[in-house]
Amino acid sequence: MIARLTGTLAETAADHAVLDVSGVGYLVLASTRTLSAIGAVGGQVMLFTELQVREDSMTLFGFGSAGERDWFRLLTGVQGVGGKVALNILSALDAEELGRAVANQDKAMVARANGVGPKLAERIVRELKDKVGGIAIGVAGSTPVTSGGIAADAVSALASLGFKPAEAGVAVTAAERELGDGASLDALIRLALKKAAR
Repeated sequence: MIARLTGTLAETAADHAVLDVSGVGYLVLASTRTLSAIGAVGGQVMLFTELQVREDSMTLFGFGSAGERDWFRLLTGVQGVGGKVALNILSALDAEELGRAVANQDKAMVARANGVGPKLAERIVRELKDKVGGIAIGVAGSTPVTSGGIAADAVSALASLGFKPAEAGVAVTAAERELGDGASLDALIRLALKKAAR
C-alpha cells in the first residue's frame, strides 16, 4: 500500500500530476483543488495517496491533505461512486461544503459535481450520514459533534494529538462501529488511534 509520496513535481495536467520520486515517475490522479495547490513544476511536493487495484489496472489517487483522502475513502465506499466521480465531487466541493451537504442531506449541493445525477447525490448524502455517525466533518468554526459524549471526547482526544477533525471523526466513528455500544473511552481512543494511523 502506498500511503504517500514525496518528490519533485515533473508535470501536471487537468486531472493528474506526475511526481518524480528518486527517478521513478508516479502518475497520480487528483482533484482540481489539489492540483491547483501543489505549486509549480520542479517544486517539491508531498501527496497523501490511495491505491486502487482492479483486475485490469492499478490507479494511484493523490490528495493535498489526509482529510481529503478520508472523504475520498468515504465517497468511494458508496455504491456507484468510483475514484474519478469521487475526485469530481472533491473538485466541486471542499471539505466544509461536503460536510455541510451531508449534515443537511443537501443532495442538490452534491449534484453540482460532474457525473453526479440526483439519484446518486441522494444515495451519497444518505449513506455518508450513516457512515460518519452524525459527525459534521470539516465544517468551519465547529468541532465535530457526535450523538454520544464518549465519542465526542474521543474525537477531542485525537484532535489534541494533532489529528485534523475530519481524520479524528472518521477514525472514531469506525472504532465505535467496531466496538459497539458500551465501549470505554480508553478502548475507543486506542482503536481510533490505530485506524487513524493506517
